[in-house]
Amino acid sequence: MAKVKNNSERPASRNLKPLRAAFPFLLKYKSRLYLALLFLVIAAIAALGMPVALRAVIDYGFSTDRVGTIDIYFVDLLLLAATYAIFAALRFYTVMWIGERVVADIRNKVYAHVVTLSPSFYETTRIGEVLSRLTTDTTLVQTVFGAGMSIALRSAVTLIGAFIMLFITSPKLTSLLFLLLPVVVLPVLMYGRKVRRLSRASQDKIADLSGLADETLNAIHIIQAYTLEKFQSKRFSDAIERAFETATRRILMSSLLSATIVLTAFSAIVCVLWIGAREVISGSMTPGTLGQFLLYATFVAGTTMALGEVWSDVQRAAGAMERLLELLGSTSNVFSPANPAKFMVNQGALAIENVTFSYPSRPEHPSLINFSLRINSGETIALVGPSGAGKSTVFQLLMRFYDPQSGSIVFDGIDIKTANLTEVRSRIGIVPQNTVLFAATAMENIRLGRPEASNEDVINAAKAAFADAFIRELPEGYDTFLGEKGARLSGGQQQRIAIARAILKNPPVLLLDEATSSLDAESEKQVQEALEHLMRNRTTIVIAHRLATVKQVDRIIVMEAGTIVDEGNHEHLLKADGLYARLAELQFGEKTQ
Repeated sequence: MAKVKNNSERPASRNLKPLRAAFPFLLKYKSRLYLALLFLVIAAIAALGMPVALRAVIDYGFSTDRVGTIDIYFVDLLLLAATYAIFAALRFYTVMWIGERVVADIRNKVYAHVVTLSPSFYETTRIGEVLSRLTTDTTLVQTVFGAGMSIALRSAVTLIGAFIMLFITSPKLTSLLFLLLPVVVLPVLMYGRKVRRLSRASQDKIADLSGLADETLNAIHIIQAYTLEKFQSKRFSDAIERAFETATRRILMSSLLSATIVLTAFSAIVCVLWIGAREVISGSMTPGTLGQFLLYATFVAGTTMALGEVWSDVQRAAGAMERLLELLGSTSNVFSPANPAKFMVNQGALAIENVTFSYPSRPEHPSLINFSLRINSGETIALVGPSGAGKSTVFQLLMRFYDPQSGSIVFDGIDIKTANLTEVRSRIGIVPQNTVLFAATAMENIRLGRPEASNEDVINAAKAAFADAFIRELPEGYDTFLGEKGARLSGGQQQRIAIARAILKNPPVLLLDEATSSLDAESEKQVQEALEHLMRNRTTIVIAHRLATVKQVDRIIVMEAGTIVDEGNHEHLLKADGLYARLAELQFGEKTQ
């Protein structure tokens, strides 16, 4: 599986090829592009016509025998200015709309891709890094395809038109200007590569900041419990300083580039105008012609400077797009086959056959070794054993977050590797030990079990989970915002929301990861009642840390070091005096035979 490289591994972007990947997004809006180009051409023609009108004002408008004509020339100037203002505004709006739309589409594609990547991707990639690419990097791309593209198009068309008009106005002076053009272009080529390299480094430092902040804020209770506020603030401050130093070097290089472009461009113009002034004195050129040439030369200088600044943004955007492409290029090693097998029944029968599995981040330590287990439809079993026995790994493989290195998992007669991934997961409900609630309303959190469900279905699920009563007592009932990670609810209430979600999904197989282990006695009783309702007529697998919760299951599977060491009901396993009996003795404090 392709993975995102660490910052230290990333090479600097050497060219602008990554920006080509944005063209398909851009070409989706051809009609608006053509419209923007039309507005651009009209605005450019109006702008380029102004020096011609000004030349007429200078050469003829002040003539005593043509007093009436000066009004016409100034009216022409006013009309040209008005035309330029209107169509420049239309061009700006259209191009900015395209830029915003393109970046929105890129963000959508990147997000839609990263949410499909298997958990093994996130074993080696920080969430903050991904968030940085979705926000900071796409914003840099937006700079180019929004305001940057607007400025670049305007400047490029104006520059070409100004050069044409310069030749028409004075071929001699324009030729001299062209001879001096390399003096302006060379600094762009020389400094541009350094700006691009520093831009990439700056973006990586920002990604580090985002990753550090995300990691810290998601563990704020631990940070405060261990009084690590100053320590973490120092870490973040040091990271900020590193980012600042890199950004400062980038800004310095960009400033030198801009200053060099301005100096060389205006020096070339001054040199040419000096020659033109001497021609006016000699009578070989009219003052109006020199004025016209001066304005076009100013257009050339201004647009060259604008293009230089845009070029700096283009360098940064190329680095950003390269990082986004790197993320889009990351592939999941868990995917649906081209022609998936179809489930013919919906019974919830499972068979795990000779499965051996190691997590990608620790391949030398197998979590399951030749593991085999058959579960009948409607059966309730419990997985027990010490930490690291492989209980959670069984859940991970059943949900097909990972694929085993060997062996197979058969669900209702179909090997899940040959079935559609979405269909496999849609047939399994899970209530985790640590409930996951989103920053949304109670109604929206429950509806995640089946997004198309009606409000009535959601309320019925909440009633079945014994959650309806406390939800209605919330300030806005089912429309109450639950806060970040359900912060406005108690642990027992959060669990009942999760159970309601699973009831709404109505899957044939249910996975319970000791959903009551962290609750007080009263909350546990309420949640246990909700779970009993949820487990009816379903195949249920329970990860049990507290043995008191598994006495009534059909079968207990005792695991150790990735293998099954015993199985049976509670009484049978106590009499066997094996690992289960020892765990029971540790928990209950006495022999329970």
